[in-house]
Amino acid sequence: MSIPQMKATGIFSYEQGKYCVKDISLAEEGKLLMDWAESRMPVMMKLREEYSKTKPFAGYKIAGCLHVTKETGILIRTLQAAGAEVYWSGCNPLSTNDAVAAALAAEGVGMFAWYGNHDDFYWCIERTIDPKPHLTLDDGCDLINTVHEKYKDYAKNEVIGGTEETTTGVHRLRSRQEAGELYYPVFAVNDAETKWDFDNVYGTGQSTLDGIIRATSVLLAGKNFVVAGHGHCGSGVALRAKGMGSNVIITEVKPTAAIKGVLNGHEVMTMDEAAKVGDIFCTATGVKDIIRKQHFETMRDGAIICNTGHYDAEINIPELESVSVSKRTIRPNCEEYTLKNGNRIYLLAQGRLINLAAAEGHPSEVMDMSFANQFLAHLNLVMKHRNGEKYENAVIEIPLEQDQFVAKTKLESMKMNLDVLSAEQLSYINSYNEGT
Repeated sequence: MSIPQMKATGIFSYEQGKYCVKDISLAEEGKLLMDWAESRMPVMMKLREEYSKTKPFAGYKIAGCLHVTKETGILIRTLQAAGAEVYWSGCNPLSTNDAVAAALAAEGVGMFAWYGNHDDFYWCIERTIDPKPHLTLDDGCDLINTVHEKYKDYAKNEVIGGTEETTTGVHRLRSRQEAGELYYPVFAVNDAETKWDFDNVYGTGQSTLDGIIRATSVLLAGKNFVVAGHGHCGSGVALRAKGMGSNVIITEVKPTAAIKGVLNGHEVMTMDEAAKVGDIFCTATGVKDIIRKQHFETMRDGAIICNTGHYDAEINIPELESVSVSKRTIRPNCEEYTLKNGNRIYLLAQGRLINLAAAEGHPSEVMDMSFANQFLAHLNLVMKHRNGEKYENAVIEIPLEQDQFVAKTKLESMKMNLDVLSAEQLSYINSYNEGT
């Protein structure tokens, strides 16, 4: 459906150059959601309090492409409070909370996002590039790729830098860098310890199970729960599923990741083996075709499949449809496929991120640290630019000092204290003369 057609339906709220959201009248509902998130994100609120006074982002435009959740709203509000002019799109067609999008549009954000914008996904991204932003904030690299492929001169000459939120996006960026086609510096926020070891493990673990339960209402205890991939995200899902009483099976290609799964009490199989015994399947690999035709054909009647990786390519849905004789939506975010052999398979959230498409994404408390890293990384880029300098065109690691600052600030907000090493202890650590 074209934008003029959307306007004609009366369902969409659209103002050229300013926003395109599902329904601007949802703004009050979205503000309440963000007010709740603010009460759970003390690190972000501390940053807002500090930088709303000095407004270091004044005169800078930021384009963001990241799930439009209540937590993302707190990041956007904080960037605005620090002086930035912000434009935003969702980084997945099914991860936008329409009420939050409406609230942010009402607060002056150039918001181009709505739940289910499959056909207009890249149209939304391009609308955030129209104002010529100085910085990009990405989750999955779709914004950065669009800037590099369709606006090459602009990427080379006008963009100061950017950030990337997720594992898949960082992989894409490193491939682009190796090919000599990364035209501005990008901080790998995903690789900060206060991101991957908390957001990916605890956030993905809890929110993935939340999405599965909302979409199915099934009992997890006693089920054979297959997790494809035992990296940061997959390990979090596996541990939470185990905690709910599931028998967890891991599929992996990396020996060290697999043995960690074994020592965490899980079983390790190939997907060919797991397909025959699994009750619930969740992909978390960042690789396409993890579950495909040969697996669908051997699955038990009633098997549930979903994905918590960034893209829906991990489950080969066209092959699922090729072996099915019928399909129906049996409940929200749950489609029943009846196979030619008579078995039924239930696909959740169209193979999109189950934790965002069927639930609310990561809890606010864990996004507090991830988004603090986003804010501070952009602050580093801006301060460098104000000094007439620029980082090299490369994927840049988050400074260790920033990582520790974010963790320390989070601990302080929880009223927890750290020990401090004495001068003698520091000398002991740093000396090569100390023996047994």
